Amino acid sequence: MNDDKNNKAPQILNSSSNFLGFCFLVLTSLKFFKLSQTTLLDEITAVCFIIFMLSCLFAFLSIRSTTKRADFYETLAEYSFLSGLIIIFLMTILFLLEVIH
Repeated sequence: MNDDKNNKAPQILNSSSNFLGFCFLVLTSLKFFKLSQTTLLDEITAVCFIIFMLSCLFAFLSIRSTTKRADFYETLAEYSFLSGLIIIFLMTILFLLEVIH
């Protein structure tokens, strides 16, 4: 089970939920700039949204779990959070290129 010294799940839960808000902001911006019809950004944002939701779910399960699975849930939360960060990085670059273009 997680020791208190190395428990990353609360930070992952907090950050993932903040990035969910960022995904909503991107979707709203795509609709405002009328870019959702001409780009794949809304689909990429939806994938990013799902990944951050999974990260939130796994982090929550890690916090609430009293079994050895807590470490497994935390690892899943970390990997899903990292993949979400990579996708959101690429999404942001694509968004900037569309707005500048």
